[in-house]
Amino acid sequence: MKEEKVYRTFREFYPFYLGEHANRTSRRLHFVGTSMVVVLLIAAFITQWWWLIAVALVQAYAFAWVGHFFFERNRPATFQYPLLSLRGDWRMWWEMLTGKIRF
Repeated sequence: MKEEKVYRTFREFYPFYLGEHANRTSRRLHFVGTSMVVVLLIAAFITQWWWLIAVALVQAYAFAWVGHFFFERNRPATFQYPLLSLRGDWRMWWEMLTGKIRF
């Protein structure tokens, strides 16, 4: 059985996270999914249609998991590191939005 590394800080975790998102198509899918979360959350608060929050979560994971299962061919880090992965997703999204990471 393979022993998993335990990440104590986000600084330690983020290089691993980026390595799990090396495929450009996967990164693009993550970017689209995360961007849609922003739009859906804004729409939920403007319209007070709170069910859009659930839609935002479902579609975000759908885009990400397609990227992992079909393009990266790896297991999403969310399964083992849910909070670090959530933070990593938002940081990667910001770095792609600002041009620090190519997509």
